[in-house]
Amino acid sequence: MSVQIEKDKAIEAAVAAVRAPQDCAAAAQSRGSSFYFAMRMLPQAQRDAMFEIYSFCRAVDDIADDGGPLAPRRAALAKWRRDIDALYAGSPPPEMAPGLIDAVATFRLERDDFHAVIDGMEMDLAGDIRAPDLATLDLYCDRVASAVGRLSVKIFGVPQAEGRPLAFHLGRALQLTNILRDLDEDAAIGRLYLPRETLASAGVSFATPEAALADPGLDAACAPVILRAKDHFHEARAIMARCPRQSIRAPMIMADAYEPILAGLAHRGFAPPRKRIRTSKWRVLVAILRHGLI
Repeated sequence: MSVQIEKDKAIEAAVAAVRAPQDCAAAAQSRGSSFYFAMRMLPQAQRDAMFEIYSFCRAVDDIADDGGPLAPRRAALAKWRRDIDALYAGSPPPEMAPGLIDAVATFRLERDDFHAVIDGMEMDLAGDIRAPDLATLDLYCDRVASAVGRLSVKIFGVPQAEGRPLAFHLGRALQLTNILRDLDEDAAIGRLYLPRETLASAGVSFATPEAALADPGLDAACAPVILRAKDHFHEARAIMARCPRQSIRAPMIMADAYEPILAGLAHRGFAPPRKRIRTSKWRVLVAILRHGLI
């Protein structure tokens, strides 16, 4: 039997051991999310709460990304905002998932963080983002990633003094990695998240996403974003080193899954054609064994 077959069997066994029947967990798995495996390592109450957060994030993200007329999509996000407000006012709508209601109460999640995620989705709807300035890009990363981190660290049990800084740095590290990985997919829907300062400094035209991605200076434009993401990973790991091990198992698995993507992108470069960089299932399994089973 080949080494690869042995690896595949080991991965399948690990996945089978953590598979859950919940709808939101199944949705996370069906999306091929690296986060699914990290979440499955949590105790049940934390696990269920995280899958509810994931389900909320997927719902609002789908509204922003699925296309179609803007007016109904804006209305759908506005309804989510009203529903969150109603939840915190003590009158959640009947259609709201009971698990989300329980997660908010159990882990004292903050309404502003839910609002921030919706704000991030509205930034996409306000006009497809194309070469934002650095301040706008950082605000976007805070809303769509670090705000999710602020919800998550409370569920994970990260000490309060370390929770917000960890959400700040790891959220931005993961989101910047996503931006670099998904350049072509984002361009296909009219978006370009690379900051205009780095594009301009590299002499890259950003009149359209397609023009930027075809420009020979794209590697130089991406290099500062890679460095920024690396710095955020470094800061996140320094914070996690100060935290109780139990509280940072899931964030460590996520960091271990995503840092190799960033390294792979830096090694591959950005000249077309750009082969998609993924984290191998074997690497995810190693991260689970290293952090999740201890």
